[in-house]
Amino acid sequence: MGRLGRPHGVKGWSHVESWTDPPQALLRYRHWVLRAPDGSRRPANRQGVRAQGSGIVARLDGCETPEQASALAGMVIEVARSDLPAPPPGEYYRDDLLGYAVRNLEGVPLGMLRGYIDMPANPVMVVVDGERERWLPLTRQHLRRVDPVARELNVDWPEDF
Repeated sequence: MGRLGRPHGVKGWSHVESWTDPPQALLRYRHWVLRAPDGSRRPANRQGVRAQGSGIVARLDGCETPEQASALAGMVIEVARSDLPAPPPGEYYRDDLLGYAVRNLEGVPLGMLRGYIDMPANPVMVVVDGERERWLPLTRQHLRRVDPVARELNVDWPEDF
C-alpha cells in the first residue's frame, strides 16, 4: 500500500509514499503492518496520520524522535486482505491471479503466473513453464480474459516469443 520514508520534523513523524489511487486513500486503512527488507512483519500502531501538503505523514507507536523514525524508513506498509474493498466487476487484485494457467489466444499453454515486476511503462507478468520464463506486459492490450472458475488467463502473446 505504501512505504515509510525519511523523518518529518522532530517528533518522530515519517513521510509516507502511498501506492494507492488516490494517494490519500491510504489514510482510510486503520491497521497497518510493516514489512522490513528481510521480510519480517510487525503491526504498526498509528499515533497519527494525515495529509501534509501534497503528501502524507504518519507517526507510529515507539517513534518519538527523528532517529527512531529514520530506523523505519524503507519499510513497506501492508494491510490485511480483509480490509480491502472488493474489486469492481471485471477487475482483480493481482495477487488473486497468482498460480493461474496462462494461454495465448490460439490456446497454446505458456505456463503459470508466478509473479509480477513493476516496470516504468507498466507491470509485467512473470509466466513460468518449466525452465522457461516469459515476461508479458500486464496491459488491456495483452491480457484479454480472466477466467476465475478455470483459473486461467488468456493473453495476446505469440508462443515463440
